[in-house]
Formats: sequence, C-alpha cells, structure tokens
Amino acid sequence: MARSFSLAGLLRLRHAQQDIAAGRLADANGRLRTAADARLAARRTLDDGPVAITDAAMLSAVAASRASTRGMLAELDAVTQRRQAEAAEAQAAFGEARRAAIGLEKLEEKHAVLSAAEDLHDEQVALDEIATQSWAPPAPTAAPAPAAGTATPSPFPPSPSTPPGGRS
Repeated sequence: MARSFSLAGLLRLRHAQQDIAAGRLADANGRLRTAADARLAARRTLDDGPVAITDAAMLSAVAASRASTRGMLAELDAVTQRRQAEAAEAQAAFGEARRAAIGLEKLEEKHAVLSAAEDLHDEQVALDEIATQSWAPPAPTAAPAPAAGTATPSPFPPSPSTPPGGRS
C-alpha cells in the first residue's frame, strides 16, 4: 500500500495561492486592456477628420474639444502606465506562486515513483517467498484391504446377459 504524500496539504495550499495569483493577473490584464481601449477611443476622437469651421464660436468649440481630448489622453496614458505596472506585479506574483508549487509538485512526483517502486519490491518479495516454498501433492490414501473370506466386489457392473446372482 502506497503511503500518502506527507506534504499534500501544503501542495494544495500552494495550488490555491497559484489560483489566486492567476485570478489577480487575469484581473490586472483585463483592467489594462480596458484602459488601452479607452485610450485608443480617445485617440481616434482626436484624430477625427477636419471639421468645416464656419465661425469663431465653432473654432473655439473645436479647440476646447481637442484640448480636453488631449488632457484625457494624458490621463489615460497615466492610467495605462499604472495598469501596466500592476499587471507586471501580478505577473511576478503569479510566477513566484507557480515556482513554489512546482517545487512541491516535483517532490510529489518523486514520492509517487519511490512509493510505486517500494510497492513493486514488496510484491516481488512476497512472490519470491511463495515461489521458494516447497509444494508437494497430497499422498494418495490406500483403499482398505477386504476382510478375509469376503468376495471383493467387481468394479465393473454385471453384464446384461449375466443372470441375477452372477451365475451363468
């Protein structure tokens, strides 16, 4: 019977930590994509084609809109950089959690190999012991000798042509 891996509880904990780190990494990457998409949308707004300006009020409105979009782009750039840093930290945390789990997984694998080898060895020892035991079939028992003066019954049944009593 194989022994259980003594560090199985710690391995489950490491896997749970790895799963948590993977979730945080996925969340950070999602926030980074959202910020990059918002920045791209703002950039497209800024790069929109020329607008036919008909008067000074419209020129002032277009200038204010572009200035606001540039300010928003600057904010989105800062947000994107912060989200990139968060994603890098989450990636590093996931890598560390994965390394901790891999070490224990290798120990568990080695334990499984050694345990299987031990089980096979025990089985082989038992088989060798069984093979070395001498086995002899039981001696046949002799049939008891008939008592003196009694006829021995024939092992063959009487033939149909023989009359009852065995005389012809």
